[in-house]
Amino acid sequence: MAHLLGGENLTVSFATRTVLDGVTLGLEDGDRIGMVGRNGDGKSTLMRLLALRSTPDSGRVTKRGDVNVGYLDQGDVLDGDLTVGAAIVGDRADHEWAANPKIREVMGGLVGDVDWHANVHALSGGQKRRVALAKLLIEDHDVIMLDEPTNHLDVEGVAWLAKHLKTRWRANQGAFLVVTHDRWFLDEVCNYTWEVHDAMVDMFDGGYAAYVLARAERDRTAAVVEGKRQQLVKKELAWLRRGAPARTAKPKFRIEAANDLIADVPDPRDSVALSKMATARLGKDVLDLENVTLDFVDGADGQKLFDNITLRLAPGERLGLVGVNGAGKSTLLKLLNGEIQPTSGKVKRGKTVVTAVLTQDVKELDDVSDLRVIEVIEREKRSFSVGGKEFTAGQLVEQLGFTKEKQWTPVSDLSGGERRRLQLLRLLVGEPNVLMLDEPTNDLDTDTLAAVEDVLDGWPGTLVVVSHDRYLLERVTDNQMALLGDAKLRGLPGGVDQYLELREAALASGAVGGGSGAPTSASGGASAPVASGASEAEKREARKDLNRIDRQLGKIAQQEEKLHTQMAAKSESGDFDALSELNAKLQELLGEKEGLELEWLEAAETLGE
Repeated sequence: MAHLLGGENLTVSFATRTVLDGVTLGLEDGDRIGMVGRNGDGKSTLMRLLALRSTPDSGRVTKRGDVNVGYLDQGDVLDGDLTVGAAIVGDRADHEWAANPKIREVMGGLVGDVDWHANVHALSGGQKRRVALAKLLIEDHDVIMLDEPTNHLDVEGVAWLAKHLKTRWRANQGAFLVVTHDRWFLDEVCNYTWEVHDAMVDMFDGGYAAYVLARAERDRTAAVVEGKRQQLVKKELAWLRRGAPARTAKPKFRIEAANDLIADVPDPRDSVALSKMATARLGKDVLDLENVTLDFVDGADGQKLFDNITLRLAPGERLGLVGVNGAGKSTLLKLLNGEIQPTSGKVKRGKTVVTAVLTQDVKELDDVSDLRVIEVIEREKRSFSVGGKEFTAGQLVEQLGFTKEKQWTPVSDLSGGERRRLQLLRLLVGEPNVLMLDEPTNDLDTDTLAAVEDVLDGWPGTLVVVSHDRYLLERVTDNQMALLGDAKLRGLPGGVDQYLELREAALASGAVGGGSGAPTSASGGASAPVASGASEAEKREARKDLNRIDRQLGKIAQQEEKLHTQMAAKSESGDFDALSELNAKLQELLGEKEGLELEWLEAAETLGE
């Protein structure tokens, strides 16, 4: 593969801290690289160096003479006085860019719903991000560098960008370097991962999942080495005290395959135990929306944000919400929290419900900006129970990345990601039993996200998460629902993939939303489908389909249980070939089950009962 650009012995220091120390690396044709690391460890600094946007204290960056590099900064770099069209294509005539299918594909994927003649300063944060991306992607670049490109993008936008980057060049052509906290995105598009830490860069083959396994092996090996060193120190001390050294057998350590590292790791959370704890704290009734309709706050006559939606949250429910921008995800949280009232319908709240909401802007910390981090938490409570374990405020703060030194930092000096972590801790220490998170991944690095997920795993309560980060949604929630822009709420038994399919179908048909919009329960099943206007013959056929599908799902459940039993037996006997065959059958069965569930939903919607 041809070399495109690289850095040699790059060193950068800020005040008394060295961010990069003698780093040497490069990009070649076919490289698809994701860069991860803690906030402040130098990811953006390294990208700016490689993009020739800044210079190192020592070392140099070189690139092949004909290489064209495109770079997207984290900040807003567009001229706010320009129109959207002028910001993207400049002075080019319409026929010049409209004749290019690649440019049309970018326009349709990113700015198809943005007013071409609107001024940039009037756009939302997500729209500005898409305009900046479109401006970059319509050009022919050999190397593309993207610093947090998924910030402000919804699930659909992230999926489009991943698909575009995967198909932009042939496999052995072009290269890109991306910094993002979106772990699904990293797994989807990257074949290498760079981890920036302690002023150095470690390189791993594969995307985020492969990187996590490789890092676990690296850390395990380091622990073994440290254990050996400590053992040698003990032996040396014993020799000094006893005289002549005793002969001892050299310990042997065996490094297992990557999967063995996680073979004995339990499930992230004990759902049954958490459900029991949640029921004890909440009772049977939590939050219900019944036949709720909400007009647009500034709405024109006849316009509705929600139209006759029903949602029931159970004790211990873990619900993820996805949807198009402006469909009402944050507003739905405000309805559940009692901040706004519906135009019609009922909002039922259990007597013991205590809610807490992590908002997008975290303005709640403005009132305590003069306090230090540990003081904010201790003012709420000095001890806290997570997953059955007792933590002091200091221990809990440290678990989410605030070192002992950082705990004494004034709130006013915290970064955006640190403020978000602190406010989440503040909410948890207050011990709510219903927690609602509005885009909690903003400004957080991958290590901090993993720590947040670990805390949420042991949290016994009802959880509602609004996020474009599908990795987080699939990790911490058990069910997902969608707001498709048609004033309806729909369950997603097929998860985020089903949402993207619905949106794609809606866009292809020219519809506003992507589905029938049947009101649903949080578990994803249809609880009160809207009357569909189907004929009696169609309804009879739908009833037959429901009965048939119920029988098939029952048989599949029995087959699934049988396969799990067989797989457990083969695992104990060490027959991994047979285990692999059984797993293939299980995956095929699960695919069939998913298809039947979708058929069931369609039949239920046709039936309207």
